[in-house]
Amino acid sequence: MKAENPFMQLAIDEALAGIAKGNGGPFGSVVVKDGTPVGKGHNRVLSNVDSTAHGEIVAIRDAEKRLNTHDLSGCVLYTTAEPCPMCLFACLWANLDRVYFGCTIEDTGRLGFRDKHFSELVAGRDKLDGFLVGIDRTACLELFEVYRNRPHDIY
Repeated sequence: MKAENPFMQLAIDEALAGIAKGNGGPFGSVVVKDGTPVGKGHNRVLSNVDSTAHGEIVAIRDAEKRLNTHDLSGCVLYTTAEPCPMCLFACLWANLDRVYFGCTIEDTGRLGFRDKHFSELVAGRDKLDGFLVGIDRTACLELFEVYRNRPHDIY
């Protein structure tokens, strides 16, 4: 799988590393500032025994630690799937400028994840004009197929 955007490719590679280790779902994320990756992470829900260890959260924490700040203004996030409500609000709290995502919430639902249910509880994505931008869906769908075809725990 080859993403058109090089930062999305880094997010896909991060997700693949997590899948290979059995850490969790096919979710990888990269925080970028001024054209340079400053944080990365993949889903670690299973390996960390932590329901909040989503790829976006792990990448945000990594970037904040590396930059020694809680304010990621001037940064953008690339992530292999549209953020769940928890991750979306973490992106907003971190002051990220924009989020580029691959697969949609509907795509994650086809893998058995419950993101759509939680998103329906929290309306308002339509009010985030230009904040959530879909890119490289085809490459991320290929990533999802890799995950689907490997043994994995459903959670």
